[in-house]
Amino acid sequence: MTDDTSTKGTGAKSGAGSDDFAWTEPEPTSGDAGAKAREWVSQLQAMIENLATQATPVVKQIGAKAAELAALAGDKAGPVAQKAAEVTGQAGQKLAVKSRELATELRGDAESTKTGTEGAESSGEDAETPAGVA
Repeated sequence: MTDDTSTKGTGAKSGAGSDDFAWTEPEPTSGDAGAKAREWVSQLQAMIENLATQATPVVKQIGAKAAELAALAGDKAGPVAQKAAEVTGQAGQKLAVKSRELATELRGDAESTKTGTEGAESSGEDAETPAGVA
């Protein structure tokens, strides 16, 4: 068998392609590629402008609907926020009352412990043992 390195198809061997395929179009020059790119960019720009023109009314409608929904949410959230503030205020007042009661109780316990400790020192009892614990 012989290795056939002759050209196939078009009569000229292309260095860029395989032996089975030859270029059917001439390779573009840099001027041709630039012109082609400018044409594609202008087509793409025209498509974007067309899309923007057609989408503008829809975007405006969506914006208007979003504004209406925000207004409705604001109307409904106002009373809920006021109610939450009232409940929070009431809970804060209840907590303040309980905290004051606890503080008074703790101060009373501290004073009674202090008085009990002073009395235990004078009678010779162990000052570390709390009152009522054997």
